[in-house]
Amino acid sequence: MTIAIVLYASQWYISSMNLEWSTCSSVEQTPDRVSGSWVFKGTRVPVRALFENLEDGATVDDFLEWFPGVTRSQVEAVLERAADSLTAEAAS
Repeated sequence: MTIAIVLYASQWYISSMNLEWSTCSSVEQTPDRVSGSWVFKGTRVPVRALFENLEDGATVDDFLEWFPGVTRSQVEAVLERAADSLTAEAAS
């Protein structure tokens, strides 16, 4: 995946907020955790934080350093899910 796709996914995610995360096993949503926001599984780190940090110029390695409870495989799964949704949207 290129950085251009990641940045486009970031802008798209933040502007639309309609991505269906329930099919991504790396995230979870619980009404009493972080006000019901989608978070990386086993953490209190909102998925949105990844996209906001990428949009602000951070790298995945930066994000993983700043949020040590999140794993690289979780980040990759979230980015793949976002990229897949962009591909599906473009095909519609």
